[in-house]
Amino acid sequence: MLTTALIATGAAAQDVTLTIESWRNDDLSIWQDQIIPAFEAANPGIKVAFTPSAPAEYNAALNSKLDAGTAGDLITCRPFDASLALYDGGKLADLSDLAAMANFSDVAKSAWQTDDGAHTFCVPMASVIHGFIYNKTAFAELGIEVPATEADFFAALDKIKADGTYIPMAMGTNDQWEAATMGYNNIGPNYWKGEDGRRALIAGTQKLTDEAWVAPYRQLAKWKDYLGDGFEAQTYPDSQNLFTLGRAAVYPAGSWEISGFNAQADFEMGAFPPPVANAGDECYISDHTDIAIGLNAASPNAEAARTFLEWVGSAEFATLYANALPGFFSLNSAPVEMADPLAQEFVSWRGKCHSTIRSTYQILSRGTPNLENETWNASANVIRGSETPEEAGARLQAGLASWYEPQK
Repeated sequence: MLTTALIATGAAAQDVTLTIESWRNDDLSIWQDQIIPAFEAANPGIKVAFTPSAPAEYNAALNSKLDAGTAGDLITCRPFDASLALYDGGKLADLSDLAAMANFSDVAKSAWQTDDGAHTFCVPMASVIHGFIYNKTAFAELGIEVPATEADFFAALDKIKADGTYIPMAMGTNDQWEAATMGYNNIGPNYWKGEDGRRALIAGTQKLTDEAWVAPYRQLAKWKDYLGDGFEAQTYPDSQNLFTLGRAAVYPAGSWEISGFNAQADFEMGAFPPPVANAGDECYISDHTDIAIGLNAASPNAEAARTFLEWVGSAEFATLYANALPGFFSLNSAPVEMADPLAQEFVSWRGKCHSTIRSTYQILSRGTPNLENETWNASANVIRGSETPEEAGARLQAGLASWYEPQK
């Protein structure tokens, strides 16, 4: 009996509890009720605790904990520079050798790699996809087909405007960021050919004054006629409300809107990707890397944590996570069937179009002026008509060239 008791005590002592640091406090119940139980059932001896911070406080709180040696074993990673700084500072472990990394494309991993792509330090979890959400009732009433080309798109907007029942498109320029995020970086990849153009800009072989980078602004300039009266003072929440109340027919969107729109809109919604210039053209979508998870380099439970991370890189996790949070799409190469029809429509574009990420997020916004913030301002100005597409391109190029060596 004594021997049995000692063996039992030894087994219990080997149980490990992994703690996850995260800013996604809205997801606490999803982790506790769905994700963690699935992992623990398949991995006896490893327990997991999800301990999120408030989103606005996360970076500062995490850095303090890491410096004090009190941070959790697993670190939820924001994309690009904040996480890269943690890796460069020795706070995040290199995960390049995880077998599960083979399940992710170069685009999926790009937000959590060194600039040369040699080291990956977080397992990609989810992205958000851009496109347009539309009111199916409005389209049916007006006999409008889902637009595939730019000509179709503007013909649809013209028809909605002429009818007068609905504002053709719900977007304002007051907050500026939507004009860039749901405007320029939504439609732009079709012009600069996604990753080809984005990488060329980083390499310095393309410039923001090139036609591929100015042309999206020309399309944005045409949006002004379809955004409704007073769009210049319209905030992001105003635009959301106009659409969900059924007053606007089209909403330039990020997929993160899905859950909220499902709860607020009492009409059926559909979605379409950014229309291409000509029928049959290859299409490109902004499938923007948003969230990942890495290993605290100082974790005393690295082996168990790596077991968890291998699971996060699995098809099982991909399906669990993406369906628990419709609109946050798995970055895993394994296809995930979405239960939510609007989410399934967005994610289906991956099978038809080339994925890329927002053009300003990797490397190009590290200096002053910050290209991401300048793109917000330029996109809003072009829509308002206070700056021409050519002026916007020239200003952004001059700003980037002032500090970024490959563009000088």
